[in-house]
Amino acid sequence: MEYTMEKKKLHIALFFGGNSSEHDVSKRSAHNVYDGLDKNKYDVSVFMFAKNGYLLGNQDSMRIFNGEPEDQVLAEIMPKIDFSNPLANIQNISEVKDIDVFLPVIHGNMGEDGTVQGLFRLLNKPWVGSGITSSGVSFDKDLTKQLLTLHGIRNTKYVVATPETKSEFTYQSCSEKLGKILFIKPARQGSSVGIHKVANQLDFDQALADAFQYDYKVMIEEAIDHPREIECSVLGNRVAKASKLGGIEVPAGDKFYDYNNKFVDASGVVFDLPVDLPDKLAAEITQMSLDAFRVLDNRGLARMDFLVDQNDVPYFGEVNTLPGFTNISLYPQLWKVSGIGYSELLDKLIKLAIEEFNDNAKLHYDFVELGQEKLPNSIKKVND
Repeated sequence: MEYTMEKKKLHIALFFGGNSSEHDVSKRSAHNVYDGLDKNKYDVSVFMFAKNGYLLGNQDSMRIFNGEPEDQVLAEIMPKIDFSNPLANIQNISEVKDIDVFLPVIHGNMGEDGTVQGLFRLLNKPWVGSGITSSGVSFDKDLTKQLLTLHGIRNTKYVVATPETKSEFTYQSCSEKLGKILFIKPARQGSSVGIHKVANQLDFDQALADAFQYDYKVMIEEAIDHPREIECSVLGNRVAKASKLGGIEVPAGDKFYDYNNKFVDASGVVFDLPVDLPDKLAAEITQMSLDAFRVLDNRGLARMDFLVDQNDVPYFGEVNTLPGFTNISLYPQLWKVSGIGYSELLDKLIKLAIEEFNDNAKLHYDFVELGQEKLPNSIKKVND
């Protein structure tokens, strides 16, 4: 089945929530996306994943969406659910049968790691954003850095610790390889959750213990001295374009752009949109963004984060395949200063989702030769 944008109205399913630390951020993003979707073009249903992984139907999701306390709604419906049923968490999935395009705004775990993309793939409908493999690899900072290094895209040096190998790592051994100041972070988390900047053994041990609460793969990474934080938004599929660049300045005394600066108190954060950079540096970051988007096989959208050292050398930081869409989120803000407004951006993302789905529908997943499956006429039995 080929999807088109020619219907009088497309039915969009907005998925939000999830079980990550960014659950409430996702709710704010979903409100902005809902308001930004042109209701003359789209009918919109909303579906929320509770923190326990349960997918609420449109009616209950809309209650929360419209301001009813989430805990109150969940307390009402959860006792009625038979969780001995292995399909209990997705028992409301039949409500999406008439959906044309899925639009997920689930940040972090479940949303950016390929989980919900796998669900959309099984349902055989278009979705906004990257595919299963691309999402999973992009969410894993270790795998991302391995791929980018292989393709010559500059990023910081690091080592990986696991529960089985963590005893091999000390502050001294790591600082000798990576520098006196280190970052310790879970490999598969978002929004600076579990990230610590350390410069001694005590802080190293405490940071490692905290990071292992969030992932069984922890990265110990070199720190760039007093870096500038630069971001770039990318839009497209196999052919993509980059936005103008943005800069982030955190309050004096803060160690880095952490969870508190992002979501709790952003009052001291200064966003420089677009940021004024030397032409050569801006061109290099833009090209690195497009190269990373291609290498990671991203689709639809991604926000690329960079650190720039005192010598104007940029280092790739991380990719966000489902970046925030809150009032202060940089992905839509960067496109706004690049000439694409919020509603137009959403139109483009939906169009890209349909184009990608239709392209993939042309592929074969069985063994074919010139359109005809070829099998041997007989199988000769071979005796051992």
